[in-house]
Amino acid sequence: MSESALTRILYVEDDGDIRTVASFALKAVGGFTVEACASGEEALARAEGFAPQLVLLDVMMPGMDGPTTLERLRALPGMAEVPAVFMTAKVQPQEITRYRELGSLDVISKPFDPMTLSASVRHIWAGRHG
Repeated sequence: MSESALTRILYVEDDGDIRTVASFALKAVGGFTVEACASGEEALARAEGFAPQLVLLDVMMPGMDGPTTLERLRALPGMAEVPAVFMTAKVQPQEITRYRELGSLDVISKPFDPMTLSASVRHIWAGRHG
């Protein structure tokens, strides 16, 4: 598998409806292999075994929020360098700057269009070294 081809996404979203729609869109439209998790705790439990190339992460979740989840994922073996993208309704410039400082490649705003979600993810992935 070439380094540039994104296929495996760990997706963390506490809202079941959003998780279902986004997972379906990423699989059906984007052709990605998606490991969908309902919480940061679940993501931590499943990340190593899944070995994602990208983490797609909701910011606001009960219990462990997205930034905390990302910080803890980064501490797992093999996860320190895995790129992350936050998904949130809070997309003010200062918030996007903060998410990038936390290690997010970019931010996808919610609500998102399921038909363009995979293209957005691919675009962010393609520009990650730029």
